[in-house]
Amino acid sequence: MKYKVLDMQGSEIKNIELNDSVWSIKPHTQAIYDTVIAQQAALRQGTKKVKTRAEVSGGGRKPWKQKGTGRARQGSIRSPQWRGGGIAFGPTPNINYKKSVNKKVRILAFKSVLSEKIKELNLIIIDGFNFETPSTKAMLKSLTDLKIDNQKTLIVTKTPEESLEKSGRNIQEIKIIDVQKLNIFDIMNATKLIITEEVVKRVEEVYA
Repeated sequence: MKYKVLDMQGSEIKNIELNDSVWSIKPHTQAIYDTVIAQQAALRQGTKKVKTRAEVSGGGRKPWKQKGTGRARQGSIRSPQWRGGGIAFGPTPNINYKKSVNKKVRILAFKSVLSEKIKELNLIIIDGFNFETPSTKAMLKSLTDLKIDNQKTLIVTKTPEESLEKSGRNIQEIKIIDVQKLNIFDIMNATKLIITEEVVKRVEEVYA
């Protein structure tokens, strides 16, 4: 497959050959779903915690004697049935939310979302970014030239570029990452995907 490469001004400068085994497969929706769920689950943290009856303070003695009162027997005022008592089956911080996904499934999902972007005409390949100094104004102009207006956009570079990141960090709909951090969820979450020609080569080296 041949695909056009643009410059920062949105002008076509050349065509490159894309590997069909990476960029032109039939999207596998189940693989995408499983991988996104696993990625989101891995981000969850065990930050919820309640006290059990062993951890709440007080309740060291029986509230009344075992027999003769006509009331139900009670061993502590910190039992779960008492107000202010411990929680019987509350959340704990040591829950493992991670879900495992087969490596072949992850690769298939990655290829599927890339192929989907091309199919929807939402992939833009540029020769590179050349921001000498950070400039939000220049970044907005470049996005306008690339015909991107108020759309969620993921920009991927081969290596972290400080000037580019500073130019785009004040633009709400823009997210900028390097290829090492490229993931299924960010691609799916963005309407437009802008990648450099170097990123294309790196992706094909890994997934072709």
